[in-house]
Amino acid sequence: MILTVNIGNTHITVGGYDHDTLRFCGRLHSDPAATIDEYAIRLVNLLSLHGASPDQIEGGILGSVVPVLSGRVLAALRILCSARILTVGPGLKSGIKLRLDNPAQLGAELLCGAVAALAESAGPLVVISADTAISMMAVNEKQELVGGVILPGPQLSLETLVKNTAQLPQIDLATGTPASILGKSTSACLQNGFVLGTASQLDGLAARFCAELSPQTAFYATGNLPRAIRDACRTPIRYRETLITDGLYRIWQKNRKG
Repeated sequence: MILTVNIGNTHITVGGYDHDTLRFCGRLHSDPAATIDEYAIRLVNLLSLHGASPDQIEGGILGSVVPVLSGRVLAALRILCSARILTVGPGLKSGIKLRLDNPAQLGAELLCGAVAALAESAGPLVVISADTAISMMAVNEKQELVGGVILPGPQLSLETLVKNTAQLPQIDLATGTPASILGKSTSACLQNGFVLGTASQLDGLAARFCAELSPQTAFYATGNLPRAIRDACRTPIRYRETLITDGLYRIWQKNRKG
């Protein structure tokens, strides 16, 4: 089994592949207070939950946008198994040229998402990765990663707004796409603002990406971008829940003999 681990600001996503097939995909909470031993225990429990065990791990790959957790999770993996664990970063082949001012600053999840998306579409394309923030990264027709944007995720914005106001309630952004822009209650107004507002924001950015890349640019999304927001977008968005996990595995395949 090949283990893939993606460390995000909110969640750690763990996947297991057998013979090029995703056997399971699970999530742990990203906990900056957890020790190496605690992460080892959580990983063992996650594997057990999906009918797997550490002695089945033949190799692995880790990607992270949380440097403070990278070393701890990697050390936890080394407690569990002696297999070679790759880390996404300089030195690993991805098949994509990075046309950025400082390629080392690129989040691993965006590179992995681009690798997986290019297995389905030749480009140009844009990968939308939603976690605490929403990141959008573009790949041109030459399959070069050429840049993008980062903006606050809707859940983060909602939590900040509710925290800093006296009468605005917490709402569930996944409850559905508003039928009308005319909210009749405070909750409905908030739902409209965050669902339709975020969708309009993404549509506006998508139009700018298409203007620079191509009108035929494909958009791929992954992470915790609520379906209500995706459905409210006028831009066609292909949601792939395991896009980053699949990208990690493809990068492992490109470097397995290294």
